[in-house]
Amino acid sequence: MATVTAKPEPARPQGGVEPRRRLAWPRGSRLGRLIIILNVLALAIVVVGALVLNELRSGLVNARIDSLTTQGELIANVIDQSATVGEPEPALDPYTASAILQVLFIPRSQRARLFDAHGKVLADSFVVADHVDWKVLPPARKPGQKDQAQQSPREKARAERARQALADEIARAMKGHTVAGTRVSEDGDRVVSVSIPIQHVRAVLGVLTLEAGDVDQIISAERKALLPFIVVAMIAILVSSVLLHRLIAVPVLRLARAADHVRLQGARAISLPDLSERSDELGDLSRSLEEMTHSLSERMDAIERFAADVAHEIKNPLTSIRSAIETLDLVTEPAPRARLLAILRNDVNRLDRLVTDISNASRLDAELSREQPKALDLAKLLGEVAGLYDAQLRPGPAPGSVRVTFAAEDPRPMTVLARETPIGQVFRNLIDNARSFSPDDGEVRVVVNRARGKVTTTVEDDGPGIPPDNLETIFERFYTSRPKGRAFGGNSGLGLSIARQIVEAHGGTIRAENRMDPATGAIAGARFIVELPDARE
Repeated sequence: MATVTAKPEPARPQGGVEPRRRLAWPRGSRLGRLIIILNVLALAIVVVGALVLNELRSGLVNARIDSLTTQGELIANVIDQSATVGEPEPALDPYTASAILQVLFIPRSQRARLFDAHGKVLADSFVVADHVDWKVLPPARKPGQKDQAQQSPREKARAERARQALADEIARAMKGHTVAGTRVSEDGDRVVSVSIPIQHVRAVLGVLTLEAGDVDQIISAERKALLPFIVVAMIAILVSSVLLHRLIAVPVLRLARAADHVRLQGARAISLPDLSERSDELGDLSRSLEEMTHSLSERMDAIERFAADVAHEIKNPLTSIRSAIETLDLVTEPAPRARLLAILRNDVNRLDRLVTDISNASRLDAELSREQPKALDLAKLLGEVAGLYDAQLRPGPAPGSVRVTFAAEDPRPMTVLARETPIGQVFRNLIDNARSFSPDDGEVRVVVNRARGKVTTTVEDDGPGIPPDNLETIFERFYTSRPKGRAFGGNSGLGLSIARQIVEAHGGTIRAENRMDPATGAIAGARFIVELPDARE
């Protein structure tokens, strides 16, 4: 039965401080990529829209400056050629300059003003063209009510700042340089302004200032153009939020409720939402939870069967002990009484061995999870195990005189990833089992070799072999089958079951077969084959 085991947690450094994890693109995370892409997309829409509109705004303002500069230079040259009087000190004729401004075409959205060398206004296109500023009058005042048409201190301060900005612009242009940019007019509107010096030879006779008052309309149009980008970004964020809610929050909530149902109701199985078709992390989580609960359910069933088997196996020697004790008081002859005492000692030893093996089997999972696999030279380990049996060998054909020999077909190290203590227990159990079935003064042969990415170990004996129908049954818990003449109760029936559990936990396999005599075709003994993955592959 396959068992799903949890991955071991990485070892923490001393002090309990985990190393910092570098930020990295979630390569294997579909949901992580989806979250990042959707949120970055919404932000990118706003950023691209702002950049595009900023570029458009800058281009429009620059285009308007270029247009006003070209127009202003033309007017300034005409004024210089036609309205300059006086020699050797030239000056501007205000009447001629005003006539020139009247003749030249000035759009209503623009304003042209001419200043002399001292900054005094000589001509204004609004005045020359009879331009009249109009606005809706406020409602009539009631008696005692303050005049709303009067400027507030804030408006007066704003108008003063606008006049000062214009004066600074004219003063810079008086130095012979064209000044262009945006500023706030006296009415509070943002205008594009170009101030061009009127020069006769090298003398600055005045300054021509052209203003375009449609900057606010341009900015308003830009803001309106930005609205679609904002709406699209908001829709993208809303859609991404809904997707994240439906794809992540809702399934996780359903998984959490299913887990709570198991915890609160004490259910053996968990009814999970159907997410197995998804190919992202939630699908993996759903499948992992299903496998985990299935594994836990199988583990609980195995524990229940193990408990029932333990109760049955312990009950047998206890029943024998109780019968012997009840009979002991009725027997007075020494020989029968000695036989009953021998049965009691045998059952007590059997019960002690059984409890010890049960305890070892119940701690096996915990021991396998605590110890981490490491590179292990299996040939060296088996050589040491065989040496221990040789050291305990009794001379002569007597019980316990079965020899254990070891041979490695490859002189190089046979390296496997294994836990030394449990894997050593596997081969001790196999050798003990083989020795218990071998005749006195027999031999148990342990051979290890490497082939096709596997390290294969065989344990052979010269015993009666295994009934063909029991080649798989012998690995079940508490299964014992002794040939005639062997003492009953010498084994608990857990050794081979524990061996298989340890081998499968290491990703290997274990099986049994009979060794046949090539001459007679009869069974010559049993052979156990253990295959473990080669650590070099």
